[in-house]
Amino acid sequence: MKINRAKSSKVVSTDGSVTVADRVPGGRREAEAKQGNPGPGATPLGIRFLESKSELSSSRQRLVQQILDESSDTFFLSSREMGRRYNVNTATIIRSVQALGYEKFADFAHDLREYFITGISPYSAMKAAVETDQSVADRIRRSVEKDVANVSEFRASLDPDRIIDIANRINLARRIVIIGIDFAAPLAGSLAYGLVRLGYDADAPVGSSGVVQNRVKIITPKDLLIAISFGRGLRDTIAAVQSARRRNVPSFGITDGDATPIAKYCDAYLVASTARTSFIDSYVAPTAAVNAILVACAHSQSARSLEHLRESEEENFASNRWFSEEKGTETNRRKK
Repeated sequence: MKINRAKSSKVVSTDGSVTVADRVPGGRREAEAKQGNPGPGATPLGIRFLESKSELSSSRQRLVQQILDESSDTFFLSSREMGRRYNVNTATIIRSVQALGYEKFADFAHDLREYFITGISPYSAMKAAVETDQSVADRIRRSVEKDVANVSEFRASLDPDRIIDIANRINLARRIVIIGIDFAAPLAGSLAYGLVRLGYDADAPVGSSGVVQNRVKIITPKDLLIAISFGRGLRDTIAAVQSARRRNVPSFGITDGDATPIAKYCDAYLVASTARTSFIDSYVAPTAAVNAILVACAHSQSARSLEHLRESEEENFASNRWFSEEKGTETNRRKK
């Protein structure tokens, strides 16, 4: 079962509420990228800079590096404002951007924004939120508004054929192993549980790194690995995808940007934003993605799905699965 890489132009977005981030010492992001640690260096801009660095003059290298290191203060600047900030003329900024392979400054500014967003830590996001003049009630409203915006963004870019293609891959797989760790674990568990209800051989291993690694070791090219991770990605999840890739095991990912390790190493992937207003990422859009996949699986194999759901319904009616008041309990409670 061969999986072709899916294409997406969708990137992680955020609102203007995050305006402050921890300063990063010069060169640290570049070192992270060289050492293989996914982070801002793995974004399109970070990759462009690393690939073109040998062709840049030393002065231009220093200028671009400073722009990246201070991205929290530069991602929203125009070329003219950026020139004033670094005491160079606008033409120097434009030529430096073009040396990285960008035709327009606007394209560079777009990728610089993603570079900044990718590097935001929970502490940085919380620190930025605290420094804004908002009440707790305001923060709650903004959080829910961001959840709604993320789902709206997912809906606006939704390609039903992409979801149907995912369902077809799942239908062809002998077994489906779904990897999700930390906050991604409930997403993996929900997807696995829903697939089992529909009659698929699916599971989401939980526990130590060893549990995940051992489970991944026994899957074959006839199976399918689904990996769920966001941003720079958790090491165990990415290691599972890389292991599957080496052994020709098909893989599919759910992530929040085109430059994440999941997007890089999975055969195909689906993007759902996790943009946040405070310290915790929003997982509403990825949840919508999981639900869409389950709906596609159910209706692409409707006869089988109905049979399994009918059996489950009969078992539930014959069991004590659902809560019910003891006879007379409610009446006695009212009398008291």
